[in-house]
Amino acid sequence: MGVKSVLRGGVASELLDRMVRDGGIGAAVKRRGWFGGFMSVIWLSYLVGPIIQGWRETDQPKASLATAALLIYAALIVGSFIVFQRNDRTGPLIARPVDRRIWPVLAAMTTCSAGLMALLGAVALPTLIFVSVIAIFHMPSRESGYVACTVTLAMLLMPVALPSLSGVPFYVSFVPALIWVARQFGLRGERLAELARRQQAELAIVEERNRVARDVHDILGHSLTVITVKTELAQRLIDVDLIRAKAEMADVERLAREALAGVRDTVGGLREVSLRGELATARTALAAADIDARLPDSVPDTRHSELFGWVLREAVTNVIRHSAARHCTVMVTATSIEVVDDGRGLGTVDSGSGLSGLRERVRAAGGTLTLSSSEGGVRVRATVPE
Repeated sequence: MGVKSVLRGGVASELLDRMVRDGGIGAAVKRRGWFGGFMSVIWLSYLVGPIIQGWRETDQPKASLATAALLIYAALIVGSFIVFQRNDRTGPLIARPVDRRIWPVLAAMTTCSAGLMALLGAVALPTLIFVSVIAIFHMPSRESGYVACTVTLAMLLMPVALPSLSGVPFYVSFVPALIWVARQFGLRGERLAELARRQQAELAIVEERNRVARDVHDILGHSLTVITVKTELAQRLIDVDLIRAKAEMADVERLAREALAGVRDTVGGLREVSLRGELATARTALAAADIDARLPDSVPDTRHSELFGWVLREAVTNVIRHSAARHCTVMVTATSIEVVDDGRGLGTVDSGSGLSGLRERVRAAGGTLTLSSSEGGVRVRATVPE
């Protein structure tokens, strides 16, 4: 790669892209690791002043060792954020075992920190904080807690045992413990967020199952009811009108095929119901059950055509199954549909799973479904907002 292309893209970004360009861990995850390591190293910049002062005071061997220790320390921090960066796909709820490779890293960091303290004095004591930071971000809670407590005790006791390390405010020693506590709150938030996502996914699955159950019930309940009625009619007509009996059985075969196709489409999420189609089906079904059907010849255009189709399908199915009615009337407006029969009344119709599913459909559209008895018959009315 030429110098011009490097300069055009930016030296830093080009180097980062090279370092994260592999298939082991996602590039986005690694970039976040580089960013975390870079921000941690920034905090080490406060040691640059004492090292420069050592160079100026002609204490070059000591300054050289301090420089090397600081560079190694920074490299260990950046490397740990890259190597031990958690893959986001594992999720925060999955318990991760301790990666044994982190122990040599922590030991090397502790050695570098001790070297910096020996070369620079008390000003390097806070470098121990980074040992606990690496443990907190890349180890499970319990193990990282042990490391944080150990570092806190070391920072409290070392100035007492070694007066050369005194001078650092004592409250700095509690920074590792505070970082560990803050990290636990963060992990708890991640766990709660993950739990919420899983619950939402489970609710979506349950809702989809309920949808399929409603659709299958509505399709099969209606179709099987009509098939039963037509089969009974064909049996009565065999000895009276063989031609019509054959026609009825042909309709039974057609309805069975349509029901099978409807179930397949429903499972695939492709089932479509229209009010006009259901009116035509209702006319045929009611005629086969010897029920006088008073249906509208045309219906207004409405965005609730599918919903009204489901209402009509379920209501007509109940009329044929339960009502023993002689007449059935359907009235449709742009915001409502009403099905009335003159049968035996509500009885146990209101407790059926079909009407329960129908209520859910209407409620989901922001409407209401009402059932009432009128002179022994049943009135089913669905209304929706404009």
